[in-house]
Amino acid sequence: MDGRAFHPGRSPMPAAAGIGNLAPFRSHPVRDFFDVSRARFYSAGAARLGYFAARRAKVTARRALIVVAIGLALFAAAWLRPGAQAKDPFSDVMLAFATRGDVIQVVQASGALRPTNLVAVGSQASGRITSLRVKTGQAVRKGELLALIDSLPQENDIKTAEAALADARAQKVQKQAALIYAEAVLARQKAALAQNATSKDAYESAKSSVDVNRAQLESLDAQIAQAEVKVKTAKVNLDYTRIVAPMDGVILLVVAQEGQTLNAVQSAPTVVVLGQIDTMRVRAEISEADVAKVRVGMTASFSILGDPSRRWSGTLATVDPAPDSIRSDAVITSNSATSSSSSSSSSSSSAVYYYGYFDVPNPDGLLKTYMTAQVSIHLGEVKNVVLAPTAALSPMRDDGSRTVDVATSGGKLESRKVLVGLDDKVHFEARDGLKEGERVVIGRRDPALKSNFSGPPGGF
Repeated sequence: MDGRAFHPGRSPMPAAAGIGNLAPFRSHPVRDFFDVSRARFYSAGAARLGYFAARRAKVTARRALIVVAIGLALFAAAWLRPGAQAKDPFSDVMLAFATRGDVIQVVQASGALRPTNLVAVGSQASGRITSLRVKTGQAVRKGELLALIDSLPQENDIKTAEAALADARAQKVQKQAALIYAEAVLARQKAALAQNATSKDAYESAKSSVDVNRAQLESLDAQIAQAEVKVKTAKVNLDYTRIVAPMDGVILLVVAQEGQTLNAVQSAPTVVVLGQIDTMRVRAEISEADVAKVRVGMTASFSILGDPSRRWSGTLATVDPAPDSIRSDAVITSNSATSSSSSSSSSSSSAVYYYGYFDVPNPDGLLKTYMTAQVSIHLGEVKNVVLAPTAALSPMRDDGSRTVDVATSGGKLESRKVLVGLDDKVHFEARDGLKEGERVVIGRRDPALKSNFSGPPGGF
């Protein structure tokens, strides 16, 4: 080379050009040809070097995968080698530890919420509703006006009754005057008869007139009393046109509408439904299998579907002595023998529930009428006791005892009697026969489904 730096793709520049020497460097055709050839040679060599390096990396990765596969195969062979696994004496059973904790035994029941007092406010008067003063959700006080019914017929009845009373009283005054006159005639007839100045018949006629007038006065007194009752009844009927709240509460439902005509001849039509929701009553359906365990005074709690994390508590107040199905009993309904037999047949094939009731305060109004309640009646509770899974218990023997299978430190199963306390169907209280930390059998494994991989390999 002639001392000029080589740059592929462009003409060589002078190796050392002075600052004042800025004249362009003249290229030579032969020299340019060799420079381009040399650049292409170097580029091809670099490409070949990259290709061989990539191929060498692939071979190295493939060899690494082969080594890993051989290692896994050797590991599996050591695992599966007869005698390589440690034999577990309890491999065919499922074990659980006896621990310490709390047990609450409860009876589960489904219930419904309703106000402590729920009243269907109806109308005892027939007529058209002229004014409806309340709406759903409104709080009302006892005696507050809820609705008005057209009172013109009742007002006319009062006027008629008062007129009849006045007429009876006027007739009484008339009869009183007639009695006074009859008594005076009788006195004269009596004096004349003593002097033989009149006949016996005239005297007896005067006496009879007095008796008749007295009897008519007594009859008028009765008519006056009857007329007074009619006046009072008419006034009461007039009051019936004013429908008022019988108690404090909240309007839960408005049944009738303003302008609607009510017919109270055979039954009282409902206008509104009123309830006291500051205290709610829970009606729990207790199955016949559990009702024998339940007692009045037990603590009862429940949650609602809309807020399952919150619980309300109360005290069981009453438990019905008979199921609701008693309403269909033949003795009560007085049905025929055929109906009785069909009723008893259907009763025997359906579930029997007894209703238990308890009240809970509802100051925030969160509990609504007829909400579903998931009720738990607490039969008993113990804290910090030895407990084990209920699945470990054997069926009850004839003498009432129960046993559990305990895994001993010697690798054997020992059947042991236990004194069972409370049982919540998940864990039971072991009052005697079991210690904390001992292992009990809660089930057996199916040999067909048991895995061979029961422990670490013994050859590693």
